[in-house]
Amino acid sequence: MSKIITDVTRRDFVKLAAGSAAAAATLTTGLHSFPAIAEGKKGHVVIIGGGYGGAVAAKYIRMTNANIDVTLIEKEKQYVSCPLSNPVIVGLRDIAVQTWSYDGLTKRGVKVIHDTATDIDPNAKTVKTQGGVTLNYDKLIVSPGISLKWGAIEGYDEAASEAMPHGWKAGPQTLALKKMVAGMTDGEPFIIVAPANPFRCPPGPYERASLVAWYLQKHKPKSKVIILDAKDVFSKQKLFEGGWKQLGYNIEWRKGAEGGKVTRVDVKGKKVITDFGEETSSAINVIPPQQAGEIAIKAGLTDDKGWCPIDPRTCESTKHKNIFVIGDACTATPMPKSGYSANSEGKIAAAAIVAELTGNGVYDPSYLNTCYSLVAPDYGISVALIVALKEGKLTALSEGVSPVEASREVRRQEALYAESWYQSVMLDTLG
Repeated sequence: MSKIITDVTRRDFVKLAAGSAAAAATLTTGLHSFPAIAEGKKGHVVIIGGGYGGAVAAKYIRMTNANIDVTLIEKEKQYVSCPLSNPVIVGLRDIAVQTWSYDGLTKRGVKVIHDTATDIDPNAKTVKTQGGVTLNYDKLIVSPGISLKWGAIEGYDEAASEAMPHGWKAGPQTLALKKMVAGMTDGEPFIIVAPANPFRCPPGPYERASLVAWYLQKHKPKSKVIILDAKDVFSKQKLFEGGWKQLGYNIEWRKGAEGGKVTRVDVKGKKVITDFGEETSSAINVIPPQQAGEIAIKAGLTDDKGWCPIDPRTCESTKHKNIFVIGDACTATPMPKSGYSANSEGKIAAAAIVAELTGNGVYDPSYLNTCYSLVAPDYGISVALIVALKEGKLTALSEGVSPVEASREVRRQEALYAESWYQSVMLDTLG
């Protein structure tokens, strides 16, 4: 079974996926499953963004009521998953395994338009696209993910990301990081610049550091990983640091209060600068501060922090009626900005929209999150969270985390669970 984690190909994945279809079919939103509704008021739902949130919302609306028309606007013709993309960087995984088509949605009757949404008119209830299409909607779901705050770190703009990749949107940037790691000189550091909260995938920089350290240990043993962090604590910290120690990784983490916050980058000089000094390398991964996707900002769906406030009962925007915001772009604290959170929010929004369009009641939801991280190919850790609505606020009901002290067999099993989770959630989203 080690091949599942250490060398996953598309053919291997398809074989494994067949066994997880039943698990995908059992996923629910909150405490309520999605019963099929034979009849109801017909309406048109437009969805912007075809990631973990938008795609699953489109699917579940159609599964629940086939009389509701659903149009998905997504620029890319294939979806590349960020969760489990870090193994691609160190050659443990083929990016083809991360890449999915939208055929599963079209087979369910979702109309998929590969275009970019450029304008939302909440009063006229229309969406315009770059390709000149104007769509009328009864309900609109906005799931645009993140946009990177270019210039928040002096010298780091979109052009700079070609030399110092961020890798925070999977695809070409992932492959750029893979090429960078492979081309490192033995002895020079791999530098990761981690942003302040909130940002997409809180454990992501530290999983990346772990897997790069694993690669360097085997192929470039004189090199180390340096994490320059704007924060003083990070997600799953005890679990990650315990793994680093157990596996003998050469990782140096500098917290913000002790010189970790990067204020400037020098692309030509191949260095990053903090208030305490500078570091130089040909292998620098800058993950900049983030905010909601550009269309959400342009449509006036964001607050002064750059994220979209929502009604936690339905995921409807508190800025504009009939617009629902899900995924990384929304604020649903204590839910993190993760793929599984987006999946959960997509189902909650879908259930609320179907209920409103068919004249049924909206249930109080519960939100779910599960997040796996790999410290090594056969060493996994995880967190889980159940959140419910109490007195109008989202409140954590139950939290789970991998034990700090655990056998290597337990860690190996969690690495396998990570793969099973990925198979199930992607089948649930786009299958």
